[in-house]
Amino acid sequence: MHGGRRAGTAVAVVLEAKARERLVRTAASAKSEVRAVLRARIVLAAADGLANGAIARELDVSVNTVRKWRGRFAALGLGGLRDAERSGRPRAYGPEVRVAIVATATSAPPHPESTWSHRAIARRVAGTCFAPVSASQVGRILAGLDLKPHKVRGWLTRRDTPDFWQRAAEVCALYLDPPEGAVVLSIDEKTAIAARSRRHPGHPTRPGEPAKQEFEYRRHGTASLVAALDVCTGEVLTEVITRNDAVTFTAFLDQLDRAIAPGREIHVVLDNGSSHTARHTKAWLAAHPRWHVRWTPPHASWLNQVELFFSALTRRVVRHGDFSSRDDLIEKLEAYVIGHNETAKPYRWTYEGSPLKAA
Repeated sequence: MHGGRRAGTAVAVVLEAKARERLVRTAASAKSEVRAVLRARIVLAAADGLANGAIARELDVSVNTVRKWRGRFAALGLGGLRDAERSGRPRAYGPEVRVAIVATATSAPPHPESTWSHRAIARRVAGTCFAPVSASQVGRILAGLDLKPHKVRGWLTRRDTPDFWQRAAEVCALYLDPPEGAVVLSIDEKTAIAARSRRHPGHPTRPGEPAKQEFEYRRHGTASLVAALDVCTGEVLTEVITRNDAVTFTAFLDQLDRAIAPGREIHVVLDNGSSHTARHTKAWLAAHPRWHVRWTPPHASWLNQVELFFSALTRRVVRHGDFSSRDDLIEKLEAYVIGHNETAKPYRWTYEGSPLKAA
């Protein structure tokens, strides 16, 4: 690409193939900035031999604008189509202050505080760099670096389980390809469901306004459930329990064992809860050879499909429910289960148990 000019003529623009391809792509892109598209179209039109006036009329801009970008491209190439750097106001704080802010934000806060605030960071930097930086300036510098020292995200360090992915894959394989003729169950407990009644009635939703619920409440005790989800049908069998121990759990398994035809094999998914791994439970399972257990890996109870049902139960009944007594809570939980089973469908499981890619 090059440009030359004779007196009284516009700057000539000659485009190489790669430069033309890039400008055409920019001019046709719906994601490019408007100013970048305009400049690309000016240069393309100039390379096609159009005069400045004709380009200005076609693109509805001034002749001076056409002349400016035509000349910039002729002199500097594609780099000339970028905005020139502006001097702006000089920085009030040098790099040492910015480094001190980042170092402070990424270090432990002073005793006894657990998180940094912008004001506390400003005080620390003023004491170390002798620079009177404001809390708002600290906020701007940290925002530019996407640092948020006031926020803390929970994290669970997974214990070292050599067969973690093998166990996860076995559970998922059972969901994706259940043994023919067998019953596949996902079993777990949901404990300490609180029966709470609001002290004052709420207000229904209105246009532009969500429903409102009174914050204060009265406690009426708790209820606990044990549930077995039939993975192949989506139906759920639940029982209210007063104790969450191995004896109660195996009593529930006895009910299931009696209800399922004797000739059918039973495959069950269990997490590592104490009532499931107790000696009493393992002895019961050993005495009932048609029961085959797939244990979820530690800290992976989300692989247990019944958790999907518990999640829906929480959202639909418990979270915003109003219960005048423990019996009222139990009645509503059981009513939800009955309604669920009337239209039950199996969950559509697609995960195969392989490691997930980081987002």
